[in-house]
Amino acid sequence: MLENIYNKTLDNEITPEIALDLVRSTNQFQLFDTSDNLRKTIVGEHVTYVVNKAIDITDHCIIGCKFCSFRNSENYQMTNEDIFKSIKEAKSEGATEICLFGGITKEMDINYYCDLIKEIKDNYDICLHALSPAEVFQTAKNSGITTYDALKQLHDAGMDTMTGASAEILVDSIREQICPNKLTTSEWVNIIKEAHELGILTTSTIMYGSIESWKDRIEHMFILKEIQEETHGFTEFVPMTFLGENNELGKISNGATGIEDLKVHAIARIIFGETIPNIQVSWVKLGLRMTQVALNCGANDIGGTMFEDKISTAAGGGFGGYLPVEKIKQIVTDIGRIPKERSTKYELL
Repeated sequence: MLENIYNKTLDNEITPEIALDLVRSTNQFQLFDTSDNLRKTIVGEHVTYVVNKAIDITDHCIIGCKFCSFRNSENYQMTNEDIFKSIKEAKSEGATEICLFGGITKEMDINYYCDLIKEIKDNYDICLHALSPAEVFQTAKNSGITTYDALKQLHDAGMDTMTGASAEILVDSIREQICPNKLTTSEWVNIIKEAHELGILTTSTIMYGSIESWKDRIEHMFILKEIQEETHGFTEFVPMTFLGENNELGKISNGATGIEDLKVHAIARIIFGETIPNIQVSWVKLGLRMTQVALNCGANDIGGTMFEDKISTAAGGGFGGYLPVEKIKQIVTDIGRIPKERSTKYELL
């Protein structure tokens, strides 16, 4: 059966029904092996990584997601000077990417972001991977403009790529329970498509392991697949396991099991095939040993050095906020693979 699945993936014939049956009834180790063989065929033996830094501008936020441990955890707001200092430090360590995002406030309008982005790009030669659909949505609302106009102005100011965060689970019945004040599935999809139309590449993500079912996870992945088939604007897919420390949702959910973590990466490889060829492991959330296992279950990217990730750390991601390049290389070579630095847009460096 799984040999047939391998061929169906390459022929782009996997359906939601097939995917759901695979995660529910297939021998998990055969599933992992099939996904890893697909990874070998589609992307080969390289494990890519980017040297980057995450800059969370503020932990003030009006959205109030039930899974968030970051909101008001330190009660801070970075000044522009703080941000520039952080970028300078990252550049000195060889960073090629800055991930710029944070909490959402009513004060952060299009002028705030555009002025900040312009000053960053005027002073630093670095890829700015910034914001999320949720931030763009609120920025447009704060500024009395459309999300398309907001994206265009941000892009013109120098925002190179956008994160695919704030997707969580793209099923509104779940969103209403875990992030009722956040944009809807259709609003998220619309902003992503607008970004791609403007030439802004984005990541794609899922946050799994809270209250959603496997059916919800697979529905989410097929929404992403349909977008990619239309726009070709996703650079990668990033599964992010729910971390339950210090948040409301953690009181009712224990999070995903280790086997579920691996199955999400594996089924993503089978669903996406060559449509989204890059499957990333979030080492900050899974830890280094589980990251190595996931890289043998269909994944081919280890994300970035990060330097800091306050959002994951606040929710119990106790694996550190910085992974040196030499450690990344060791993690990859120890499992018999080839580490390779990449750009944000997956150009090998």
